[in-house]
Amino acid sequence: MRRRAFLAAGLGLACTVSTVPAWSQAYPDRPIRIYQGFAAGGNADTIARVVGAEMTRTLGQPFLIEAQTGAGGTIAAATVARAKPDGYTLLLATGGHAVAGALYNKLGYQTVGDFQMISTVTYFPFLIVVRADSPYQSLTQLLAAARADAKGVSYGSAGVGSTHHLAGELLVRSAKAEILHVPYRGDAASVTALLGGEVPMIIAPPTAVMTNIKAGKLRALATTGAQRWSAMPELPTVAEQGVAGYEVTSWAGLMAPAGTPRPIVEQLRAAALKSLQVPGVRARLEDMGGEARGSTPEEMTAMVSTELQKWTTIVNEAHIPKQ
Repeated sequence: MRRRAFLAAGLGLACTVSTVPAWSQAYPDRPIRIYQGFAAGGNADTIARVVGAEMTRTLGQPFLIEAQTGAGGTIAAATVARAKPDGYTLLLATGGHAVAGALYNKLGYQTVGDFQMISTVTYFPFLIVVRADSPYQSLTQLLAAARADAKGVSYGSAGVGSTHHLAGELLVRSAKAEILHVPYRGDAASVTALLGGEVPMIIAPPTAVMTNIKAGKLRALATTGAQRWSAMPELPTVAEQGVAGYEVTSWAGLMAPAGTPRPIVEQLRAAALKSLQVPGVRARLEDMGGEARGSTPEEMTAMVSTELQKWTTIVNEAHIPKQ
């Protein structure tokens, strides 16, 4: 009896152990949905589709991209935070995810704690841009004018609480210059305002301004990244123009609901990293101003936590009203 019980227990243990790889290998067995919180055709939507298409080839199941727009991407984030942690509902988050965590009082989720990070996929800078006929030939000149006349210089952004807005507030504090913020409803509106002379400069992602820069209508004064942007190596950074330590680099990455099993996270991460090695994917991300760059879940968690702390400090110091 004891021998039979032992054998039965051993058989049960063997069955338990053998089901773990089988269970992980069975994933995915149906389509995976990636939510993103911004307009169709925008940066986040395009990144999700480019990366998702390659992940489909790797994992053999469709990656369906769904936009849930509004409230700075927080509606899509809330949907994913509440989803079943089974690997079939993901979020393509951007730098705005950390900004929203700093700006919104009642999100309904924790910016870091309610998500399982998978991997970053791209990083990209913002550009500080003026009209081609602007008297400012450098950011140094523009900041000098702002210091000389507290009401003489303003900047446009994609809206209150956008990463662009907070990048401007960080510039104001780091450079010790008064620059008035003028919010618009999205990048297209801010570019139109700049071209029309409503504001002397804007802060915007490369995709929003490169067409007009190439057409000779706008001129970039600086990139907000820590290093020069590879697509415009002649363009100096903000830090190179006298604002020591200044850096704003936005990002995009994949997240799942907290509690998603690690084997599934690793499968998704491996597929994401494989997609970033495809020349066509890297080229498409570069065309959008980005750099293809993956991470471990732990590295991404640390990055988002640091960004959340950074933007919370800026929101508080700038007395930006919480939403």
